[in-house]
Amino acid sequence: MEKEKLRLDKYLWAIRLFKTRSQAADACDRGKIKHNGENAKASRTVNVGDEYEVKTENKRWLIKAAALLDHRLQYIEAIKYYEDITPAEEIERIQFQAATFHTGKRMSKQGRPTKKDKRDLDTFMDAPSAP
Repeated sequence: MEKEKLRLDKYLWAIRLFKTRSQAADACDRGKIKHNGENAKASRTVNVGDEYEVKTENKRWLIKAAALLDHRLQYIEAIKYYEDITPAEEIERIQFQAATFHTGKRMSKQGRPTKKDKRDLDTFMDAPSAP
C-alpha cells in the first residue's frame, strides 16, 4: 500500500533495516542516516528514488528507495521496496570481518585452557617428584 507522505523512520523500520521504529528514529537523531551527505531527520518525507546512507551496528548500507512501504512485511517481500547499492568494497570488508572474527574458534593458543589442557596439568601435578 503506497502513501503520499511517509516518514523516514517508519520506512527504515518497514524495510527491516531496524528492529523497531524507535531504533530507526534514534539512528536518525544520532546522525547515522544521511541523505545527500547531510544528516536526515526521522520526520523527513521519503520519496521514490531517494538515496540514503544508513549505518547500523554491523554494516554501512547505501540504499535507494524503490517504492514506499508503510507497514512491516516479511523479509522476502520487504527487500523489494529498496535497492541495495552498497559499494563492493564495503561488502568485501564485512565478509572479511565475519570470516575472521566470528569463527567461534580461538584466534591464538592464549586464553582459557581447554579441558585437555586441564587434564594434562592435573596429571603433571599428581606425578611423583624425582628425588
